[in-house]
Amino acid sequence: MVYLASEDRYEGMKYNRCGRTGLKLPAISLGLWHNFGGTSNAENGRNMVTRAFDLGITHFDLANNYGPPPGSAEQFFGQVLANDLKPYRDELIISTKAGYHMWPGPYGEWGSRKSLISSLDQSLKRMGLDYVDIFYSHRFDPDTPLEETMQALDHIVRSGKALYVGVSNYTAEKTAEAVRILKDLGTPMLIHQPRYSMLDRWIENGLQDVLEENGIGSIAFCPLEQGMLTNKYLNGVPEDSRAASASVFLNENNITPEALRKIRALNQMAAARGQSLAQFALAWVLRGGRVTSALIGASRPSQIEENVAALNNLEFSSEELERIESILRSTDQEQKPVQQ
Repeated sequence: MVYLASEDRYEGMKYNRCGRTGLKLPAISLGLWHNFGGTSNAENGRNMVTRAFDLGITHFDLANNYGPPPGSAEQFFGQVLANDLKPYRDELIISTKAGYHMWPGPYGEWGSRKSLISSLDQSLKRMGLDYVDIFYSHRFDPDTPLEETMQALDHIVRSGKALYVGVSNYTAEKTAEAVRILKDLGTPMLIHQPRYSMLDRWIENGLQDVLEENGIGSIAFCPLEQGMLTNKYLNGVPEDSRAASASVFLNENNITPEALRKIRALNQMAAARGQSLAQFALAWVLRGGRVTSALIGASRPSQIEENVAALNNLEFSSEELERIESILRSTDQEQKPVQQ
């Protein structure tokens, strides 16, 4: 069946300016880290991508090693582009990255000029594209001069293979250094992609200040903490969950009694606002406008619909924010009654 995008796809989405640039990103973006690779159901993946676009999600985030196997998420997305989204290419923001291990040998990871440019060339072939909208250095390389990595990003923009560049997983200090180098080269940094959620707030200790001072946008990955900030784990660890499968990124050791107590307390607050826990967590990440976009994953279209509905209630009272801080700061010891 020929795909025709919904005519009202832009009516319900919120778009935020990315730093001090002219580019706007949807408040909710779709990441293809999991569930879109060669081992996943292709028709379900296609339905998720097209449903996301129908809901106004114009930004699709990939990386060279997404899958599994590595590269298969880009291959899949290239097929959806060719079969369904090709007429809408100018309405899309497509990003990819390089930096984590992708192929054997000394050039298949990290941040050398050789590695980044070779990887992007491969990514463009897999997706059938002439250019991506955003290309990221996926992680800081301690063994390559930062000047070399940033010069490679500058070259990539000047060669027409990417419109904008950014970094991911860089510390505040290294981000500030990268910003300076790129500015001197004449290719400003557009965006930083850090991990950020109610349960992982490291970016509040300096990185957000660096981004604001330099007019750089941010897109938060894992805003639902790999599913911990959803209703999935409210009653423990389901057998079919990511935590039960002993994922590298989430396992049963993360679902501690203290974590469950906090998640359940946050879920009660969400219910009082008429939101699911996932919607509540996404709204919190987007609070105050310091984050440009929240990057979600999904395993079915209904999850995307639920997450986009978070935009219906993004405001928090000062009392709500104080209560959230109290829940996140508290420990099991603080919650236990005094034994007489």
